[in-house]
Amino acid sequence: MITLPANHSERMARARLSLEGLAIGDALGEMLAANAAAARTRVEAGLHAGPWFHTDDTEMALGIFEVLERRGRIDPDELAIRFAERFRHDPDRGYGSMARIILRAILAGENWQHASASAFSGTGSMGNGSAMRIPPLGAYFADDTDSTIRAEAILSAIVTHSHLEGKAGAVAVAIVSATAWRLRGQPKEEVAQQIFRAALEITPEGQTRKGISRAAELSFLTPAQVAARVLGNGSAVTAPDTVPYVIWSAAKHLDNYRDAIIETAIGDGDVDTNCAMVGGIVALYVGLESIPGEWRQARERFDFERER
Repeated sequence: MITLPANHSERMARARLSLEGLAIGDALGEMLAANAAAARTRVEAGLHAGPWFHTDDTEMALGIFEVLERRGRIDPDELAIRFAERFRHDPDRGYGSMARIILRAILAGENWQHASASAFSGTGSMGNGSAMRIPPLGAYFADDTDSTIRAEAILSAIVTHSHLEGKAGAVAVAIVSATAWRLRGQPKEEVAQQIFRAALEITPEGQTRKGISRAAELSFLTPAQVAARVLGNGSAVTAPDTVPYVIWSAAKHLDNYRDAIIETAIGDGDVDTNCAMVGGIVALYVGLESIPGEWRQARERFDFERER
């Protein structure tokens, strides 16, 4: 029997808000990636009406959202099935090559533990995919202890990312998302510092955490393109090369969703993934009404919305 938390509906509303911010950031980032340096000019000139196509970032976030809605916690066995079935239904969402290998193995009947652990000759994946889908989880568990958030983030990561850095990226972005919700309404400058502090407190030791430490010392006066060069912008598609810049950009632009997405995109690199994470975090601080209405209208509908 599944027992859900007493405030499950409130938790899901937060997760839904983060999912909205993530999906819009994902879709916009995908559109802006071809000429990221001109992101602001392109947005100000007007974007097409939509629907805006979302990538595997949103597809996998939807998998987490669905498992949380049904169970109120992460069940990695069920999450593996959700991920694999979403991939089977629509494989042309920009999944990375290793994600395709793992998900195809799961669909072929291999257990996810073996498929995930076998990645990259047995080292496991340290990619940014575990972090790109995590903000709704941080939102859902924002009422819980940091240790709970860490444990649930790791459970969500290991289905496809068994490397320490892959797990660290998920933990860092999950706690930052939770902190953005917990401290909403408080002064942005104070919250930005708390975000770095929270991430450094629970992220496992390693390259991702070292990058977050560098990000915490980087002035918010630094242009996005310079910050991306210093911290990494996801060009290597790893957690250490992505998560520090994402956290820095989200903290810098916490109170302005529009600018958060544009400026994150200007940093180039893995633009859709960077913008997805930043969007999922910032939405929790500023709220749904701060996301431009035309962007919300243009977003591709989720499958559960189309089924209504």
